[in-house]
Amino acid sequence: MKLAFLIHDKEAPSCRYRVLQYIPYLKGHGVDVSVRLFRGNLLDRYRFYESLGQYDLLLIQRKLVHPVDFWYIRRKARKIIYDFDDALMYRSAKSKNPYSISRRAKFAYLVKRADLVIAGNAFLKSEALRHNDHVVTIPTPLDLSRYRLKERVPNKDVVTIGWLGSRSSLRYLRSLLPTLESIFRKHPEVRLKIVCSEFLDSRNLPIVKKQWSWEDEAEDLRSFDIGVMPLSNDLWSKGKCGLKILQYYSVGVPVVCTPVGINQDIVTHGVNGFWALNEGQWEEGLVTLIQNQALRREMGLRGRETVEKTYSLEANAPRLFEVLKEVVDQG
Repeated sequence: MKLAFLIHDKEAPSCRYRVLQYIPYLKGHGVDVSVRLFRGNLLDRYRFYESLGQYDLLLIQRKLVHPVDFWYIRRKARKIIYDFDDALMYRSAKSKNPYSISRRAKFAYLVKRADLVIAGNAFLKSEALRHNDHVVTIPTPLDLSRYRLKERVPNKDVVTIGWLGSRSSLRYLRSLLPTLESIFRKHPEVRLKIVCSEFLDSRNLPIVKKQWSWEDEAEDLRSFDIGVMPLSNDLWSKGKCGLKILQYYSVGVPVVCTPVGINQDIVTHGVNGFWALNEGQWEEGLVTLIQNQALRREMGLRGRETVEKTYSLEANAPRLFEVLKEVVDQG
């Protein structure tokens, strides 16, 4: 099988986790893989489109390709899979109006004409099924070989509540700051650690600021005692694929999260973490974990098991390979 991935940015998390980390597995199973960036001028793009006939399959990751470009791609490519892991048919949560006619039109045009669509969660699958009957769900996986479990340590004087993410998601964490400040007044052993390219400030809560890097990511995650993933309950947030939670779980760190979208599938309330919909529930879940180190350890290990069974690269790479083969073999 000869496969081409068309991606928008090699550094983007969606490309890194939903394309690049699959490549060694696919090559190991005899797939000839090429990765191309959707960049360059019109002439460069069309030269690539002219070469699509040499591939058995083209997988477009996330990019809402302009209908004119996609019309040409569809003429030249033998088979096309569209893979996405965000609610691209809507505007982001910071927009007052989530509905976008242009986004919806581009999404519908592309999805209708794909041979298969891969969605990152059930909500995204439901959106794609409006336009195409051939949709499967493959979650965003983690390569657990990168993540060593957090070591068991004796009781310590500091409990670190951690958040790791992109600057575009900091608004969710900002909404949680008043609750964290309230907790700190009663539990001065607590601190917040933010791993990101930008940071928040607080006069009433100690905040450790760490620049994110690929090399340090796993060690930063192990420095957390509790992970948090606050979200707003909107269409954009329902499309998120829970990567933060999976990263916390990968090193055995328990989670408190907003049960929106896939979060409520990954986190089983009271088993491997807690759900929180309001300030009282956030404080209850966090304080319970702050005060009980053994529970943190127990829930974190259950979280790791959740990733191993359902959200690991080892579990999902064979699934992707079978999907690719099925599309190619359809003739």
